[in-house]
Amino acid sequence: MAVSEFPLPDVGEGLTEAEIVSWKVAPGDEITVNQVLVEIETAKSLVELPSPFAGTVQKLLVEEGATVEVGTPIISVQSVGGSVELTAPGSGEDESHGLMSDVGSEGGAASSAADDAAAAVADTASTIASEDDKPGAVLVGYGTGGHVSSRRRKGAQPAKDVAAASAPSKPRPASVPASFASPIIAKPPIRKLAKDLGVELAEVEATGLAGETTREDVIRHASQASVFRNIETPEWGDEREERIPVKGVRKAIAKAMVHSAFTAPHVSVFTDVDATRTMEFVKRLKSSTDFAGVRVSPLLIMAKAVNWAVRRNPTVNSSWTDKEITVHHYVNLGIAAATPRGLIVPNIKDAQELSLLELAKALEQLTLTARDGKTQPAEMSNGTITITNLGSYGMDTGTPIINPGEAAIVAMGTIKQKPWVVDGEVRARYVTTVSASFDHRIVDGDVASRFVADLASVLEEPALLLD
Repeated sequence: MAVSEFPLPDVGEGLTEAEIVSWKVAPGDEITVNQVLVEIETAKSLVELPSPFAGTVQKLLVEEGATVEVGTPIISVQSVGGSVELTAPGSGEDESHGLMSDVGSEGGAASSAADDAAAAVADTASTIASEDDKPGAVLVGYGTGGHVSSRRRKGAQPAKDVAAASAPSKPRPASVPASFASPIIAKPPIRKLAKDLGVELAEVEATGLAGETTREDVIRHASQASVFRNIETPEWGDEREERIPVKGVRKAIAKAMVHSAFTAPHVSVFTDVDATRTMEFVKRLKSSTDFAGVRVSPLLIMAKAVNWAVRRNPTVNSSWTDKEITVHHYVNLGIAAATPRGLIVPNIKDAQELSLLELAKALEQLTLTARDGKTQPAEMSNGTITITNLGSYGMDTGTPIINPGEAAIVAMGTIKQKPWVVDGEVRARYVTTVSASFDHRIVDGDVASRFVADLASVLEEPALLLD
């Protein structure tokens, strides 16, 4: 046996440095190939690094919370079968301009073991840890998840324990007398999720086959609650000021927003919309057997409307360089998501090809992935147009900043009953405000206005989507 050091690798996104968020192993632990060693935070996502070899952990070389450069040894392992020399791939120059930039894949000379470790990250990170034992996040467009706790906590439960806690529990036998039965059937991870989201399980409608409360039940209940219900006023500490280091996702957000705001000349347009028929359509979809168990909201209709309006106004789905404008004949639809780590914008690839049901499922999966903090860099790259739902925070409208590399972003305000004139009479109707910001180098005022008018037309009459 020989002691080997594992250096921080470039995980395939032009990484130059990363923060050690939490160790999943400790000195003396026996580890196997592909077992998660550590969770790191890059400028774009949380990533779990798997072990490229088996052996015994000798020492953790970097403390949690420390930021280190690629190539820095982070752990030493007494490996089985002889010495394994590991070096980190060359990072190359990171040309990204923010969250929506292309993911880099440059690398220098490295041993096969390090290459395998980096390649394994994307394939194994989403499957090793439990999906249930994660704190919540708020997806803009799906309502609030309430108060959520940070993923960065000391003494985090090891991945193997999380997996054990998430093992399916046996349904309660039908013969158990009601007087002895628990009034709420929910696995421990579901109870923890409910606690994180501030949800009373007794108030949640259970849809599990054995009458148990599922994760989707809890999330659905939380999303229907008031956006401000679980927000608490924090206590001020003894210090007069708090200083928060600018790093990770917050640093990337700042870079992206500054680049966009001071590079692309923004222009915004607004219109009020009678969305009553959209609300009726959403209600019908919720009661449809085809959409049983699938999250349906007005955001789904807006997403479909964007696909429809892009076909009619293709230049809003473009990218700018000083030499040319690239008009994309596909829609990688970005959905702005507020997570405990900050704003991220994952996108649904080729959204224009999806049916309404397929789009609803894609939005729901995007929600769960963002909430669990498992959105990968590739899921945030190559977006073509973005939606942000300000209505999930009770806001009527806003002027969002365009994601770098795109030409437009659509904002949907809250939908609520207001007085509205219909056939000369004032009636109570469900009204929302649709706004959008555009890169004025690409999109002229007439195109911007037609695009927003098309979105409004679909919200006023969803039957247009059947064309």
